Amino acid sequence: MRVDTLAAIRKNAMEALRPPPRLRLSEWIEREMRLPEGVSALPGRVSLWPYQRDIADAISDPELERVTLVKPVRVGFTTLLTGALASYVANEPSPILALLPTEADCRDYVVSDLEPIFDATPALRGMLSAEADETGRNTLLSRRFAGGSLKIVAAKSPRNLRRHNVRVLLMDEVDAMEPGIEGSPITLAERRTLSFANRKIILGSTPTIEETSNVLRAYARSDMRIYEVPCPDCGALTEILWAMIEWEPDRPETAAFRCPHCEALVEERFKAEMVEAGGWRATAPQVEGHAGFRLNALVSTLANASWGKLAAEFVAAKRHPDQLQTFVNTILAQGWREAAEEIDEAALAARAEPFGLPDAIPPEVLVVTCGVDVQRDRLELVFLGWSRDEIFVLANSVIWGDPAGDDVWSELDDALRTVWPHPCGGVLRVDAAAIDASDGETMDRVLGFCRGRLARRVVAIKGAQGNRPGIKASATKGAKLFIVGVDGLKSGLATRLSRGRSMRFSNRLEPRYYEELASERLMVRYVRGAPVRLWERIPGRRAECLDATIYGIAVRALVGVDLERREREVSSSRAPEKRPAIIRSAWLER
Repeated sequence: MRVDTLAAIRKNAMEALRPPPRLRLSEWIEREMRLPEGVSALPGRVSLWPYQRDIADAISDPELERVTLVKPVRVGFTTLLTGALASYVANEPSPILALLPTEADCRDYVVSDLEPIFDATPALRGMLSAEADETGRNTLLSRRFAGGSLKIVAAKSPRNLRRHNVRVLLMDEVDAMEPGIEGSPITLAERRTLSFANRKIILGSTPTIEETSNVLRAYARSDMRIYEVPCPDCGALTEILWAMIEWEPDRPETAAFRCPHCEALVEERFKAEMVEAGGWRATAPQVEGHAGFRLNALVSTLANASWGKLAAEFVAAKRHPDQLQTFVNTILAQGWREAAEEIDEAALAARAEPFGLPDAIPPEVLVVTCGVDVQRDRLELVFLGWSRDEIFVLANSVIWGDPAGDDVWSELDDALRTVWPHPCGGVLRVDAAAIDASDGETMDRVLGFCRGRLARRVVAIKGAQGNRPGIKASATKGAKLFIVGVDGLKSGLATRLSRGRSMRFSNRLEPRYYEELASERLMVRYVRGAPVRLWERIPGRRAECLDATIYGIAVRALVGVDLERREREVSSSRAPEKRPAIIRSAWLER
């Protein structure tokens, strides 16, 4: 055999053994990953947006230990998270831990995102098989693969974080993770990476409350990068902020970007080329090893994130403080600032207006709810009227008596059955009522009273602190009990009272109503090393009216009435006619 032939064979053999060139994560995602239908509105090969590429490359940069992303919705962070996870599985097999807020989040992520993407991507297919291996250890949330493992853990179960040593830690929606008995689940998870000198910690979330936001605190410790785009007129680079978006009065569809440098008004049609030519700039370049990215939805090129549509969302949201917070958090990616830590009772009393029960209901009111706070010697009732955008405190009354007896409950039943004349000609009655059952001594009486009245939306409730839904049916078996997330509702109430006048008061309310409504203040305390917002009672104040008001607000979510139909009903002096039931005989179908 000729020498040159042997040299060629040897060269080809060595080339075959040479590892493929190391790709940046953005290149690997666009070359290898595929999105199936049902996961993305644009299935098929992944094409990253300009602002996503540097984020992806920071995740794969060996010089960076940490990557933090403050994100809105509609920017594709979940795709980046899955792409990073998939790249480590395929190219750098390692022990990997993904931390999500709840067990339901973990299962939904695996079933709805992770498994479909791995099945649709040829380079990944079969790598994370859910079938048990020879050790029988694979489960839905725990997988082993060649050279590594993947654990997907809920932050609400900190015991699941024990016994794991991981090199790669990915955490999503960290602002929904609250400290538990053992401390912050984020800190516990990060401690699982201490054994690896080349560890990678990736953290992202939509921010919630500014004072306690996990992602904003992490971003403040990073190099704090912002995405800047050039103005088509002057070429100056700017981070597009909400204050720079303008539109004509009552025409949010005309929204455009006002350049802060040359003051040119830039139309939506230039946004795509601006974003394509944009780039990230570190505002704290002295920080090493920790890349932080802050992004808002104003740079998203999706059709439903156009400036006109976002302006329309803002116009609708600003009438409702709870919706305005959602806009600030999920669109602008900013932390929400509470309007006030304490409520001024005198200022509230000065806003009283001439309306109230039983004979002066405002014409805007379409729904009535009632909150009932149970005390040892009385029941405190607060009646709330609801228009399309406002809450009216119609009345506060007391039913005196021992809740252990029958008299107070009979009187409460009469109060909840009351029918009031509406000024437009129709009538109104209580659409839903929430009765406090958190007192262990009166719980049985409350549950017994509500059991036969559930069809009228008279429900037993129990208040709970923490990051919870406004009202949700308890999963426990037995009598129906609803859990009310009082912290979030109190924050929403404080925002209503401090920002604008979307909550209005009857001039028939007693002065003690305002005193009790302002009986708590919002404080930030450190619990197990993490800041937590807590509502604390002002010493010497009672809070029955506040509690009853919160319960009346919570139960509004159980009323699914069609407001257009209700408006027609209250405008008629006749009660709404019931359609006759029609029973169709099966004999006619033969």
